[in-house]
Parts: sequence; structure tokens; C-alpha cells
Amino acid sequence: MTLTGFSLFVVIVSVVSPVDNTKLIQNLVEASCELICGCSQGWGLCFNLNASLTIISKYFLAKRPLANGLAMAGSPVFLCVLAPVNQYLLGHFGWRGSLLILGGMMLNCCVAGALMRPVAQLCNPRSCTPPKKVEQTNSTKTRGSCMKNAKTFMDLSFFKDQGFIIYLIGNVMFIFGAYAPIVFLSAYAISQGVAEYSAAYLLSIMGFVDMFVRPGTGLVANSKWFRPRIQYLFSFAMIFNGTFHLLCPLMRTYPLLVAYAVFFGVGFGMVFALIFECLMDLMGSQRFPSAVGLVTIIECFPMLLGPPAAGLLVDIFGDYKYLFFMCGGVITTGGLFLFVMNIYNYNRLDKANRLKDTGQNQNTIENQEPVSSPEAQMVLMDLEVKETKTAQLDPEDKEETS
Repeated sequence: MTLTGFSLFVVIVSVVSPVDNTKLIQNLVEASCELICGCSQGWGLCFNLNASLTIISKYFLAKRPLANGLAMAGSPVFLCVLAPVNQYLLGHFGWRGSLLILGGMMLNCCVAGALMRPVAQLCNPRSCTPPKKVEQTNSTKTRGSCMKNAKTFMDLSFFKDQGFIIYLIGNVMFIFGAYAPIVFLSAYAISQGVAEYSAAYLLSIMGFVDMFVRPGTGLVANSKWFRPRIQYLFSFAMIFNGTFHLLCPLMRTYPLLVAYAVFFGVGFGMVFALIFECLMDLMGSQRFPSAVGLVTIIECFPMLLGPPAAGLLVDIFGDYKYLFFMCGGVITTGGLFLFVMNIYNYNRLDKANRLKDTGQNQNTIENQEPVSSPEAQMVLMDLEVKETKTAQLDPEDKEETS
């Protein structure tokens, strides 16, 4: 630290210390705890979610939508249980004890990760190379440049794919409006005269419904009727979710809010059971790990901006209904965008495939014509040579040959 920096630090401390030194230290400790907890939880969620989704894409192919639905059903279980459990833990153990207990529960993810194994690639013994040679070639390949490794982790060629761009825009619009209703649902219920414990149970109801909807949606999406049209099913789930957010301000009594929580859980579970399955369907299992990493990075920005923007609307207008109007409008618009643009994209791909097939047929016909014509000419030439030879022969030679 330079002399000017040290003197500036002394001046700031001398000014702040007479005011309230303990309050400043307490605020700094709270801010540092929030920063450390947020960063550590974000890193853990990043490594946990992306790795598990990649493993699902490698393990399953025929029943992959059902596997995604079952894997995604874990979060609503904790959403249903932890809403009342958090209040009990905070009342009996404080925030330190409750964080220790929740951290111990999250350590079970290590056990689940230890049970996952890489998929062994099957190959014929004649075509497989010995493992020693593979190790030698791998050791030589590891000496490549860092730019190639960076391209494998961050593949920006996805932005050339029109289907990926359509999916990404709809996904960003959904994430922007998805989490604000969860954050402000209890506060909205309390503002309508509902008791605090009853308002907290709305999230439990929503999580309980979500817990069964996700595997059910995966089972429906795995059927032969919906598997080829899974992108349209995803857009319908977004429109369904956004429509009930738009209707939420009309529900002012507790039974109506319970009905809203039920339909909210249905729509939320449908979307999250399909959100990564649609990406797998677009990109394939080979390109999915890079694609899901890029999508989750981009999702962080609307996830951070959505709840503060909704809270700003509440502060400006003093009413929660504008929050639900914003979230429902953004999600419904994203669902309609996905539906229309997927129709356009699939029609464009069908036309391109038809033109490609017709071009290949014309090329095969053109290639076959010059091949068949020389063969025909050779046959005709052979016949003419035989006729001339027989015509030049004498009658005696003809009798001898006969």
C-alpha cells in the first residue's frame, strides 16, 4: 500500500469510528457471509446441475424425457418440505444452526455423484485398439494449444444454428419471469389478508403439485405422439404458465390463491421437465454438454434481473398485481414466440431437405446416363464387328464353321 492510500484509509477509519464501529463491522460481516454463501452455492449448483444433465443425456436415449422428468422432480420435493422446515429450524437453532443442517443435507449430493459412472462405449474386438496405444495417442494430444480446449468448452458455433437461437430467446424470456412469482407469492397473499403460516403453505402446495407433474410430463413427452413434437409441447407449457400468472391478480381469497398455487405448480413443472429435454432434442447428445453450459451462463442474467425488476414495480405502484402482469406477459409472449418460430423453422428445414433430395436424385440420374451410354455403344460395336466378320467369310468357310 502506498503512502497516499494508507493516509486515505486512516482518514476513512477516523471518520467512521466515532459514528458506530460495531454496526459497521456487523454490516461488513453480513455482507461477506452473503457473498461467500452465494458464490459457494452458485459454484456447487453449477457443477452439480450441468454434470447431472450431461450424464442423463449419455445414459438414456429412448426414455430420456422420462429420465429428465424424474431427475427434475427432486427440487419440488425440497420446495414442498423446506418452506415449513426452514421456519422450524430458524426458531429452534438460529440461522447458523439451520445453515449447518441444510449444508449437511446438501452433502448427500456427493454420495449421489459418487454413484454415477461413465458410460462404456461398446465396440468390436477387431476394430478396437489396445488401451496402451490409446494412452500414448492421448498423451500426445494433450500437448495441443489452449485455444482448442477453450473452443471445446465454449463453442460459439451454436449461434449459427437458428433452432438454438429460437430456443435461447424463449428460454431467456421464461427465466426472466419464472422466479419472481415464487419470491413474492407469500407477500402477495399476506397483503390480501392471509395469515403468514397459511401464506407460506402456498409454496408447499405449489411444490407438492410440481413434484408429481414433472415425471408425469416426462412420461407424456416420451410417448410416440409427443416425442416428435416436443418443442410445441414446451411452448404450450410456457403459455399455460404465463396465462395463470396473468389471472393471479383476480384471485384475492385464500381458496382462489390455493387454486392458483396448484395451476402454478402444474405449469412450472411442465416447463422444467421439458426445458433441457428440448435442448437435447435440438443439439444431440454429443453437443449437449457445451450447449447446456452456454445456456446456463446466459440464463444467469435474466435470473438476476427478474426478481429485482418485479420488486421495483411493487415499489413504484404499491401493488403486487403489476408484478404478475409483467411475469405473465413475458412468459406468454415467449411461449407464443417459440410456437410460431418453431413452425417457421421446421417448415424451412423440410423445404431444404426436399431440395437436397431432389438435387441428389438429379445428380444420380446425370451420373448414370454417361455410364450407361458407353456400355450400349460397346455392345453395338461388338455386334457390328461380328456381322462384318461373318459377311467377309467364304461360303466354304461358312460351311466349315457351320
